[in-house]
Formats: sequence, structure tokens, C-alpha cells
Amino acid sequence: MAILYFLGGEDVKKRDSIEINKMAFAKAGGMPFVVYFPWKARTIDKCRRIISEYFKELGARRVEFVELSDTLEEIVEKVNESDLIYLPGGDTKLLLERLKNAKVSRLLQNYDKVILGNSAGALALCRDCVLTKSKRHLETEIFQGLGLVDFSVDVHYEPSKDEELMRLSKERRIYAIPEKSALIYDKGYTSFIGKVFLFDKGVKSKYMEAAQLFEL
Repeated sequence: MAILYFLGGEDVKKRDSIEINKMAFAKAGGMPFVVYFPWKARTIDKCRRIISEYFKELGARRVEFVELSDTLEEIVEKVNESDLIYLPGGDTKLLLERLKNAKVSRLLQNYDKVILGNSAGALALCRDCVLTKSKRHLETEIFQGLGLVDFSVDVHYEPSKDEELMRLSKERRIYAIPEKSALIYDKGYTSFIGKVFLFDKGVKSKYMEAAQLFEL
């Protein structure tokens, strides 16, 4: 299974989670071949040049984008050659729909290197995607994700979500991840960058920091 990075949200133009990305790149060998799925919006992703420059400055030896027009064989080839897969922020439901329609779900479930999910990409990795209320989402939604882990995450976490997360956590474990923070899942163990909160059985935990390590 891959080492998974769940990023609570990064503005890639501002590079405000650069240290987290550096750690992921180092875990992927230091000079990784990065495969990026720009499938999170109905319009053409305008950040490709920014992403390529950013990742190459972080040490990527190569950055490839998976196109919607790619055949399954072409996607398999890119994924198999890669050291790190990046799932970006955006429209979670659209990203999942496209991943499943392209039959990429099994590829990601069997991948054994590094996957970094930013915001929507982090939600997509979970069994249950919990999309909490926000300015963009007027109602909470829960729908099936890729199922790489059996817990859920809340991204762009703010304390104003606590009451809702406590209610939702009665049926599932939820890690609440603020922007510029991350949860790392590696062979059943979780570690944290920044402050990450656990909601479980209707209770909010004290925050967990990078120095702490937990076995699920």
C-alpha cells in the first residue's frame, strides 16, 4: 500500500505548504517522477505551468499530467513509472467520478509508493467522503470514496465545524485537518504535521502534533 499524505489545503500559487510537499518528495526518493491528475474541474486546469515549476523546484525529475483523453493503458504506464501521485483540490465528486469511470480506482488501491491528496484529493482517498458545510457547499454530503483508508478527513478545518463533526463522528472516525497541516498514513500508522484534531464517537480530541504517532 502507498504512503498517503492528506493535506488540509494548499494554495499552490502561494506555495504555503511547501515543507509538507518537501517531506512527501523526500519519501518518494528525493527526485520523484510525479503524476498529477488534473481531473477536479470541468474547465481546463490553468495551473499546469505553476504546478510543473513548483514540483521541479522541489526536486521532481519529471512531472506528467494524466489527460482525460488518455487510454487506460497510457494511464497504467504513467502510474507504474511514477514515484508519487498527486490528487489536487477542487470538485471532489467530479474527481471521484472521473477516477472511477476511467477505472483508476484499483490502480490507486494497489499503488505502493506515495500518494498526496490536497483538499478534495485527500477526501477522495477515504472510504467515506465527508463534505461539510461551507460557503461552497450549503449542505453536508457523505458519499463513497476510493476506500484506501477506513477513516474520513475534514479539510480546511475550522473550529466552527466542531458541532457538525462531533455528530458525524458517531458513525465514523474523522481527522480534521486545517490548511497547511497534514496527516500521514504509513502501513497502519498515522503521524501529523501541524495541528490535526480527531473526532471519534461524538468526541473531539486534543490536537495531535508531528511528534505523536498512533497505530490504528
